[in-house]
Amino acid sequence: MGIEEFILKIESEFEDLKPGKMKPESHFREIFDWNSVNALTMIALVDCEYDVMLVAEDFQKSKTVLDLYKIIETKSKE
Repeated sequence: MGIEEFILKIESEFEDLKPGKMKPESHFREIFDWNSVNALTMIALVDCEYDVMLVAEDFQKSKTVLDLYKIIETKSKE
């Protein structure tokens, strides 16, 4: 999985996102209305696509899309 593929999956899951708007350095909470529903959607997406379970602490430690991606990469190797 590459960061570009990860971004494409996020953009396809969230209808409010315009393709190409999200970048690795983007602060994901600022790109769209970040709320508990969107957090659950992201958790489900990552679980389904990458077999990784994100928890609230993962989002708290992440500011950018790249930060979140690195956490997913690390957890997928465990």
